[in-house]
Amino acid sequence: MTSLWLDRAARRTEDGSTYPASDFKPGVSYDTVVVGAGLTGLVTGLLLARAGQHVAIVEAHHVGAVNTGNTTAKLSLLQGTKYSEMLKHTSLRVAKAYVEGNREGFEWLLRYLDDHDVPYQRRDAYTYAGTPDGVGAVDDEFAAAWRVGLPVEKVRDLDVAFPVRAAVRLRNQAQFDPLQVLAALAADFRARGGTLVEGVRVTGVSALRPGRGAPCVVRTRAGEVRATRVVLATGIPILDRGLYFAKVTHGRSYGLAFRVPPGALPEDFGMYLSVDAPKRTLRSIPVVPEDGLPEGEGELLLVGGNGHKVAHHPHPRDLVADIEVWTGSYFPGAQRTHAWSAQDYRSANLVPFVGWMPRTAGRVFLATGFDKWGMTNAVSAAIRLSGELLGGHIPWARTLGRRVTRPRSVLYGARFNAEVARDLTAGWAKALATEEVAAPAEGQGIVHRVDGRPVATCRVNGTTTSVSAVCSHLRGIVRWNDQELTWDCPLHASRYSHDGTRIEGPTKGDLAPL
Repeated sequence: MTSLWLDRAARRTEDGSTYPASDFKPGVSYDTVVVGAGLTGLVTGLLLARAGQHVAIVEAHHVGAVNTGNTTAKLSLLQGTKYSEMLKHTSLRVAKAYVEGNREGFEWLLRYLDDHDVPYQRRDAYTYAGTPDGVGAVDDEFAAAWRVGLPVEKVRDLDVAFPVRAAVRLRNQAQFDPLQVLAALAADFRARGGTLVEGVRVTGVSALRPGRGAPCVVRTRAGEVRATRVVLATGIPILDRGLYFAKVTHGRSYGLAFRVPPGALPEDFGMYLSVDAPKRTLRSIPVVPEDGLPEGEGELLLVGGNGHKVAHHPHPRDLVADIEVWTGSYFPGAQRTHAWSAQDYRSANLVPFVGWMPRTAGRVFLATGFDKWGMTNAVSAAIRLSGELLGGHIPWARTLGRRVTRPRSVLYGARFNAEVARDLTAGWAKALATEEVAAPAEGQGIVHRVDGRPVATCRVNGTTTSVSAVCSHLRGIVRWNDQELTWDCPLHASRYSHDGTRIEGPTKGDLAPL
């Protein structure tokens, strides 16, 4: 599964690159090493480089390969039912600080795009109810959005093809191609002397005692480097200090791009997100030459949704098919061009974790828990992280850093971790009870017992592969994802390719070979 954004980026040049990456040089010392080259990592690295720091960004895959390259790329302060839910878990003061941080990220990014001639489109954002049952949630979000200071409007009649019973509108938000944004940031970072390394996986970080050179050693599969500070901008931290993998819940959702007939979308088509289940998210996508569409031959529409906990749906392929059927029913003639998915993490009180990591003497920093709103939260986090690293004072960041966890949030976390324990036990029991079976069919995978050990076996492109079924993070038993042909862990959402190579999540290692 490749997103439209990643496919476009690969088509722009013969080798798929949009900027020159740097060579990894073991033994070098930096002021800051940023792990992860998505939006959070690149903006953080750029802000630090602007301040004169010697910065390296180290990415295990390539720029935008994971979260940012698979987003819907909506830049919006209206975020579904975020505020009505957040106010159940935290104070109005904290919720307003969250909005202020997102607003600063929103404004910073649009200024940057203007200054660097990166195209974007202004669009109204809508949180809508597609059924009568969802109207109450829309009313609640309208009231909550006003309380946190957003100038929202309540609307009922929208010129769209799909059902809308009620909606909240926030005018003049934005959308863009996220890979164009990352390409501009990467080029700017390199031009300011930054080191941008792709294809090198960080496997560990150690904070040394004072007097032994730079305080942190960053270990990779290509060697070690040192840094005064380290920022983990990896979706979820790859270090277990602070137990953030147990403080956030995980989810996976799907995005599809469609070619629709000319005129299928009104000129003022906005950015839409439903409150009803299953969720639906929609936006338009301007056609570019890389799409290969003749002028006047159609428009592009993004439709997504059907989110679920990672590895907790038996057949993700059915969820993609469901979105395709839904789209065809409301946009006749729609032809699917791309399908992909993205992974997100959510804190118990819906406020991201951003700041220094415990047990690192204030030398390792992290950002996680963006809850599907990474375009604003990523830049907000980068501003906050760079401010802390450079000694700045940001009032809204100070408020967010001192928030108090309420009993409701503690209960939410306890329930999640109880489910993790059940998944761990059930996964091992089922794996050890399943004897060896015939090789799976093409595109299928099974977990079974071989010599008393859980084994994951799949068949992809005519080749049958077997690896250990035990997740290298906390020994959960992985499950097969028949849409993406991957092995996914239900405990904390570590994911692996069909041959066991790590893709994302809190794990740092691959599935063990047999």
